[in-house]
Amino acid sequence: MSAPVALEIAHVAARLAVEEGLEWGAAKRRALRELGLPARTALPSNEVLEDAVRAYIALFCADTQPQQLRALRRLALRWMERLQAFRPYLSGAVWQGTATRLSDIYLSLFCDDSKSAEIALIDQGLRFEPRRVTGLHGEPVEALSLSCPVPELGEEVGVHLLIYDLDDLRGALRPDARGRLPRGDAAALRRLLADAGTVDDEERRA
Repeated sequence: MSAPVALEIAHVAARLAVEEGLEWGAAKRRALRELGLPARTALPSNEVLEDAVRAYIALFCADTQPQQLRALRRLALRWMERLQAFRPYLSGAVWQGTATRLSDIYLSLFCDDSKSAEIALIDQGLRFEPRRVTGLHGEPVEALSLSCPVPELGEEVGVHLLIYDLDDLRGALRPDARGRLPRGDAAALRRLLADAGTVDDEERRA
């Protein structure tokens, strides 16, 4: 695939990811259709798409995206504190900093017993939908999905709890192609919020 075609797909996919909240894989595939390209056209890498998403946000959403990201990160932190017994780690756009008001929250839980998180949600009277999503190394993984309001955004967002065995934790923290951690724990998320000046005293003490 030529570089111009890859960039064109990435720019269209970035618009779809930001403006419609599509996951990156779905955004790439829809970009192919919008551009009238064959279904077998090679897709740009996630690194290329991430650069396009960041450029789109900087150009069109610079005045709103930081506040939206902050609200989503604060919500993610509340869920991580609620689920701290299951070693939660945040991943996806909310962790990487490319999230907007339409982005979902993805938390990886590393459990001694794969059913323990599900039982905890039931005990708390929470309604969730079991599903399978793409997890570590592109393999399908069990997930528990909830819908949660974000008053600051006037939106409901999806909170997806991906269930892993405790033994999976080490592999989950290997740096990505750009040398960054692909997910972070509550302490790392608090640091991100503190660096942005958006973590309050109660969250610092938690």
